[in-house]
Amino acid sequence: MRLDCSGMEFEKLADLLEQGQFELLNLPVGDERKKPSDIRLVYMMNDTAESFLVFHEAVLTGNYLPDYEGELSASLDKEETDNTDAEGEEKGRYILAVHQGDTVCTLFFKDISLECELYDYGEIGHFWVKGYEYLRQLEYRIAILRDKVDYLGEQKNCCTKEERKLALLAEFPPLNYCSYPSVKPEYVVPKSEPWQVNLDATRLMKELAIQVKDKMLIQMLALYEQYPVKTIAKIIAKMLHQKRHLAVIRLLDKKLQKEAGNYPKRSFGKKSNAEHKKQIEQAYERQKALKAKGIESEVLWQEPFVYAQDSVEFEVYVMVWKKGILNQKVEVERMRK
Repeated sequence: MRLDCSGMEFEKLADLLEQGQFELLNLPVGDERKKPSDIRLVYMMNDTAESFLVFHEAVLTGNYLPDYEGELSASLDKEETDNTDAEGEEKGRYILAVHQGDTVCTLFFKDISLECELYDYGEIGHFWVKGYEYLRQLEYRIAILRDKVDYLGEQKNCCTKEERKLALLAEFPPLNYCSYPSVKPEYVVPKSEPWQVNLDATRLMKELAIQVKDKMLIQMLALYEQYPVKTIAKIIAKMLHQKRHLAVIRLLDKKLQKEAGNYPKRSFGKKSNAEHKKQIEQAYERQKALKAKGIESEVLWQEPFVYAQDSVEFEVYVMVWKKGILNQKVEVERMRK
């Protein structure tokens, strides 16, 4: 559906409703429902950002179903009024009617804006799928970065120039969900042509391979650039988990962490922050003990959203690098709370 109203925020609202997404947060209750307030609609939320469309001076009527997962239909109108602002625009409220099946809720609001909070995602770790977990973490970070670029890229200071460049790797099958999915198959959103590669992404990987002087990988990427077919993509995917090509993976990880570090870490309040810090310090103690034995490791963690409740709990992990004969592997240790 398309809502007949111009403006970037209204276009984003229409896109959400077309996708069947209408998740309102922190709604007023009781008598407070009758008073105008700011009501937030989830726009794009992942480990890189939490963003919302904010309905200003809004009042919600009817029955809103927070757990509804069916088809949506919606219409947007504006109250007729003789009052106008300095630019000659009518001052009447907007009226958004949303049908959730047989149930209707109506949102009256004066204006709409986009609100966005950006976060450091460089040390985030989700270990939903086993095997070559270090590559799956890269796939995950690149995927959520691509979402940030796609959904929020036009916003000032939401993405760095380097982030936009690294996000291209979401279209590089030897490293994306085609080869190293970070989520289970039922949660993958497939593309119509999943093995189609973005040639700029291939060139970027070749640049990284040149920087670490990986001649074999440079040759394969040059061949892939000339013949972007699935067979070659699978060969490159196997190369990426081999010890001899680890340097290019480490370089890519370093670049992602550097860009992610431009943003603040999430804060959950004094008490929760102290508890999280204690868990992280425990992981660093484990890392220190491993280093004394000559074993490399990384400290990573998963964390919930700040502005919306989800099922993710704060967990801290130590990803331990294991020496193999041919392939580079890791073991993941979860810290006790």
